[in-house]
Amino acid sequence: MADITVDTLCEWLAERKPVTVLDVRTQEDRDLWSIPGSVHLDAYESLKAWRSDALAGFELPAPGPIVTVCGRGKVSQIAAGQLRARGFDAISLIGGMQAWSLAWNVAEVPLPISGVQLLQIRRTGKGCLSYILGSAGSAAVVDASLQPAVYTQLAEAHGWRIRCVIDTHVHADHFSRSKVLAEQSGATLFLPEQRRVHFDFSPLSDGAEVQVGSIALTALRTPGHTGESTCYLLPNTCLMTGDTLFLTAVGRPDLHANESEARERASSLFRSLCRLRSLPQHLLVLPAHTSIPVAFDGVPLTASLGDVFAELGGWFTSEDAFVTRLLSRLPPTPPNYLQIVDLNERGGSPAIDLTELEAGANRCAVS
Repeated sequence: MADITVDTLCEWLAERKPVTVLDVRTQEDRDLWSIPGSVHLDAYESLKAWRSDALAGFELPAPGPIVTVCGRGKVSQIAAGQLRARGFDAISLIGGMQAWSLAWNVAEVPLPISGVQLLQIRRTGKGCLSYILGSAGSAAVVDASLQPAVYTQLAEAHGWRIRCVIDTHVHADHFSRSKVLAEQSGATLFLPEQRRVHFDFSPLSDGAEVQVGSIALTALRTPGHTGESTCYLLPNTCLMTGDTLFLTAVGRPDLHANESEARERASSLFRSLCRLRSLPQHLLVLPAHTSIPVAFDGVPLTASLGDVFAELGGWFTSEDAFVTRLLSRLPPTPPNYLQIVDLNERGGSPAIDLTELEAGANRCAVS
C-alpha cells in the first residue's frame, strides 16, 4: 500500500494504532494547521527538488507505519517513496492537508440531566465544532459543518431522529451544511432572526425556545461577531456560544464589515459578553470553533463560564478599552470568506470542491 485515505487514518488514530504521521510541509504552513500528534520535518522544498537526502535527518520515533503528509498529497508521495527505499513502512496521505480538512472525531459532553446526551463533533481538520443534543428519541444539530451523513448516522446509532437543525449565525469560514441536513432529514431549520439569508427558515428571536424531546434550548441574542449571532442555553447546564465566545478568546467583529461597522459590532460584542458574564458561572461553554487541532482522545473541548471569563478578565475594564484591544488584535481574514458568506446567505449547493474552498486554518477568534 502506497497511499492511505483520510478516513482510514482517522480510524487508526481513534483506535490508538501505532503510527507516525510525518508532516513534511514548511514550518510556515505547519504553524497554520497540523494533524494532532504529528511530527514535523521541514523538507518540502528539498523533496520538491527531488533531493535524495531530503529526509536524511529523519529517525523513526516509534514502531509502526509512517504516514507522510503535505498540502495536497503530491510531495508526500516523494517522501514516502524515499522512506520505503530506506526500509520504512511508509505511505502517503491522499489529498494531504486539504483532504484532512474534512477529518472529524466525536466526544460526549457529560450532562447532569438523566436521559439527555450531548455529542461534540469536532472537525479537527478545520477547527469547527458542532453538536448533537439528544432527548427522548429526538435530536437537534447545532452548527453543522460536515456532510449530513455524519450527523444522521450518529443520530441513528443513538436511537434519535433529527427534528431540529440550528445555526448560531451566518458562518464565514466554512460552508454551513445545516440547510441541506434539514432538507435530507426532514427537520425544521432554525436560524437567528435576520434578513441576510435568501431561503426559508424558522426565525429565532431573543428568548425563543426550541423543544428537543423533553428539554428546550433558549435563544440568547448576542450580536457582535455578526449582527444576528445567537447563543443557545440549556438551562442550568451549558451554553452553545457559536463564535461569540471561545474557551480562551472572543469572536472577531470585522468579517463582512467596513471599519465603522466593525467598531460598532465590537461595542455590541462587549455588551453581549457582559450579558453572558451575568449567567450562572457553572454553565459549560460550548463554542463553534477551536484554534488548535483536535486530538482523537474523546475529551470534549469545554470549560465553565466562570473559568472562561477568568481567563479573559483583562478584557473587560471598559467598553472603550475592549473595543480598542479587540480591533488591534485582529488576525488575517479567512481565505475565501467572501465567497463562503455569499454561499451561506444564498443557501445554494456549491458546484465546487469544498475542500478547496474551505482550506486553511480557523481565524474567527481574537485572543
